[in-house]
Amino acid sequence: MPRWNSCNILHAALDANRLWQFEAKGHFKLLRELRLAGALPAAMVGKTWTAFWQPKLNVAWLPPESVFLRVIELPKGAFEETVSMVELQLEKLSPYPVAQVVWTIHVIAQPAGDLQTVVVVIAARAAVEQFLGDLEGKKFLADRLEAPMLDQLDAMAGADNSTWICPASTGNPNAALVAWWYGGVLRNVNFLLLPSEGDRAESLKSQLAQLVWAGELEGWLSGKPNWNLLADDVAAAEWENLLQKALSEPVKVSRPLSPAELAARTARRVAQSPNSHPAAALLPAEFSGRYREQFHDRLWLHGLFAAGILYALFVVFYFCGMQWAGYQNGKVQQQVAGLADSYTNAMQLQARYQVLQERENLKFAALDCWNQVAENMPDGLTLNRMAFGEGQTLSLAGTASSDQLQALNHFYGALQKSKAMDGKPMFSLNGGDPLSYQYYENSVDWRFSLELLNGEKSQ
Repeated sequence: MPRWNSCNILHAALDANRLWQFEAKGHFKLLRELRLAGALPAAMVGKTWTAFWQPKLNVAWLPPESVFLRVIELPKGAFEETVSMVELQLEKLSPYPVAQVVWTIHVIAQPAGDLQTVVVVIAARAAVEQFLGDLEGKKFLADRLEAPMLDQLDAMAGADNSTWICPASTGNPNAALVAWWYGGVLRNVNFLLLPSEGDRAESLKSQLAQLVWAGELEGWLSGKPNWNLLADDVAAAEWENLLQKALSEPVKVSRPLSPAELAARTARRVAQSPNSHPAAALLPAEFSGRYREQFHDRLWLHGLFAAGILYALFVVFYFCGMQWAGYQNGKVQQQVAGLADSYTNAMQLQARYQVLQERENLKFAALDCWNQVAENMPDGLTLNRMAFGEGQTLSLAGTASSDQLQALNHFYGALQKSKAMDGKPMFSLNGGDPLSYQYYENSVDWRFSLELLNGEKSQ
């Protein structure tokens, strides 16, 4: 059973439509009541995307003159079983051929026993289809069709040995609904129709006498009933006088439920009813299916329309963004073109500065190397060639006497461990060519090279 968010009850009359909207939560609070002609407000009765998380129930009252009521007693059982039992008796109960009617049932629990009272509601299919067509012209797509007399009968529940006469309950001021309650059980429901002219009291007396005889023959009427007139002030003034002439007995006059109270009872009964059966519904299945398809199609169309609008807005914003990006790109290109000459000059100056800086570094590196050679070279060694290649390699070559090999090795090791003015090593221990020498009689030709740690390549 769906959890309804709101419930609309429509009473379609000739003079004006009456629409009640209830909050279908808790106590079914009346939200608004309207009396209007023509199309109904779409905001109240229409269904949109919000119907998925805020379900709305649209209920219409069938015209009373189109409804037939039959009361039967059946063994207590599940709702589906009760529907099946009624369906077996429908041909006997219906005033029309079964194929030409729609019907439903309303179960009234009995205070004791294994029986239940079932009110069978029958309506001609042609009348229902015409009524639904009128509702569609008013933009009201009904989810359920109901008979308000059922809620008036529920309000009488518990009456004992009483007959209730409800004038104008069928919409005709000359007609009345008669409900027979005996032993706390609804026994029968009949309709009275008085002539517009002639002896109305005599006609009323004759019809009531026939109903009493029928109840006595069926066995549920065993004594005089208590007569009750359920009518408003206008109808009560006429019908009380007619009943007193026809019955010669006292008649108790009571006010019926107001239309708003009936609408509240209908909303509560329909929204809270857990029982439903496709075969027992006053709304034909083809109409409910068509309404459901129209609702889904309408949502799809609205969704596609919204998607189209969003896509169009996206395209507009996209092209606007592209135009803005192109404008910004043009400005940047103009700025780049204006800075191109300055950038080129700056790059040239930077290159010149790097060349001068390298030359400066090489000059001081060469002087540092010369200073280390001068400080560490022992006496007796002859330096024939000193080269500073590619800004990173110091090459030395010379001669020495054969007894100065130890001094030569000491000189080579001292240069490898020499440090610059900042205290950091000048040469790499693994770079360069190691010390080598060649003997010539009493002299030795030697040579080696060292690689600067902060040479040009390492930079």
